[in-house]
Amino acid sequence: MKVTRITRPLVNWLTGQRSAPEFPLCDYERIKYEIRPCDVLLVEGRTRVSDVIKMITQSSWSHAALYLGRLHDIEDPELRETIAELFPFPPDTQLIVESELGMGTVIRDLASYQLDHIRICRPRGLTHKDSQQMVHYAVSQLGKEYDVRQILDLARFLFPWWIMPRRWRSTLFEHNPGNATRTVCSTMIAEAFGFIQFPILPLVKKGDDQDVQLFRRNPKLCTPRDFDCSPYFEIIKYPFMDFSDHSNYRLLPWHGKGILNTEEEALYIYPDEDIPTPARGPNNSNDQPEHKEPSGYIPSAQTDADFYESPSRGES
Repeated sequence: MKVTRITRPLVNWLTGQRSAPEFPLCDYERIKYEIRPCDVLLVEGRTRVSDVIKMITQSSWSHAALYLGRLHDIEDPELRETIAELFPFPPDTQLIVESELGMGTVIRDLASYQLDHIRICRPRGLTHKDSQQMVHYAVSQLGKEYDVRQILDLARFLFPWWIMPRRWRSTLFEHNPGNATRTVCSTMIAEAFGFIQFPILPLVKKGDDQDVQLFRRNPKLCTPRDFDCSPYFEIIKYPFMDFSDHSNYRLLPWHGKGILNTEEEALYIYPDEDIPTPARGPNNSNDQPEHKEPSGYIPSAQTDADFYESPSRGES
């Protein structure tokens, strides 16, 4: 879907963001220090289209971006010049490439997600040479439109194939599916990894000669959660309140004078609420005395025959 003057209001409505929490779940300062080129950044979006993607993919991650690094991290001088002309950020800006509804494939500042819940997925063993090739491929996709049709195609997989009219069925597996000038966030990143033959969620098959072969998944079926699920990516988390640097998680600030608003009260509880209490013992007036077996009692072993052939079972 190409964004026009007619469709622009709908796109703006879908991409309008809810307000960010005062403190996100992750520590952005640590993430921006630890992230490396070609790490995949997963984002829990705050827009209406993000909610749709979460529902379709059954995941909290609605968006994925590929980290490029700073401009001086890109070795190809022509590539650096192209990026500097198209996106004139300050030289020290940490850059990501992503495909987003209403914008297409663009380069943005990593700081765009400093208020969001984000996670790093790091490809295991990725060589420096391959990472530079991935960066080159990702930059070559700049300017491509966002393909809303792929989101609709993925949604169709939630419904039984046979009840859908033929014109509504997915075109993902047709020859040369989709439009070559359109893409979505995770598809573009999956294609970049496929460019260097790095696996995400491949199909593993064994032939008649017992040799194992990998089959690369259709990149148009790739979703942000696939990078989270893939065994070939390391999951890196930096929580905002991290107890790994403290002696005990009980030292976290659970108690205080904070007040929950109406929306938050539906999801969270105050620290003194719903604390489980120990079960009352036999000395309490409302409890029955605890039954104790006589000294030396040994329970007899039961067999299947005891269970099925006992005359007392099943009789009234």
